[in-house]
Amino acid sequence: MRTLAFDPHVHTEGSWDSNAAVEDVLAAAADAGLDGLAVTDHDAVDHSLYAVERAPEFGLFAIPGVEVSTLGGHLLALGVETTPPEGRSFAWTVDWVHDRGGVAVAPHPFRRSSHGVGREVLRDADALDAVETFNACTVLGYRNRQARTFASRHDRTRLGGSDAHRPARVGDGYTRVHVRPAADPVADYQPILDAIREGRTSAHGRTASVRSYVAKFAVNAKTRTTR
Repeated sequence: MRTLAFDPHVHTEGSWDSNAAVEDVLAAAADAGLDGLAVTDHDAVDHSLYAVERAPEFGLFAIPGVEVSTLGGHLLALGVETTPPEGRSFAWTVDWVHDRGGVAVAPHPFRRSSHGVGREVLRDADALDAVETFNACTVLGYRNRQARTFASRHDRTRLGGSDAHRPARVGDGYTRVHVRPAADPVADYQPILDAIREGRTSAHGRTASVRSYVAKFAVNAKTRTTR
C-alpha cells in the first residue's frame, strides 16, 4: 500500500465564511506537504470543481465536495459534482450522496456551534461512511474525543480535516489514506473514496491555538458582514 496525506475539509471564497482564493489554498496545501485535498464549501460546489481542475498544477490531486446543510446538521459529501439539496434529513442526504457515487462524512460531530450532527442522528444514519474524528478548528479537543469514541463504538472510518477557512490553516488536520501503489488520484480519485469506504485511513493533525481560533471567528464575522 502507498500512503497519501489528504485534507478532506477545506473552505474557499465559495463559502460565506471564507475569503480564501482557490489558488492560495492549493499553494498552501502543497507547502504543507499534502498530496491532495477536497474543497468543501458550504452548499456550493463550483470552487471545488475549479480546485480539481487546477490541483495538478500544484502537484496535488483534488476531490470535489460540498459541506451540505441538512436538517440534522452538516454533512461532507465527497466525490459529488453537483450541490446536494439543502434542508433535507441527514439520512436522506447520505442516500443522495451514495446515489451519485460519493462518500458521506459527518464533520465536527457533536459541536453545536458549527452545526455538528448530534448523537441520535448519527446513530440512525447506518449508511454513513465516515466520521471526522480530528477537526483542527478546536482548542480543547473535547468534541474530537467524543467523535473518536463514537467511531470506535460504531465501527466508523476515521478522517482528519483542517476545516480551514484561511490558507495558513490548510493541512492542520489531515487524513492518511492507504491506496494501492498503482493508484493515480490525479487522474482518478476513486481509489481515495474506496479507501474511505473500506476504512483504510487514519486521522492526524494539530489543534488551533487560542489566537487562531478567535481569529477564525473574527474573519467569519467580517466576511459575512461584507457579503
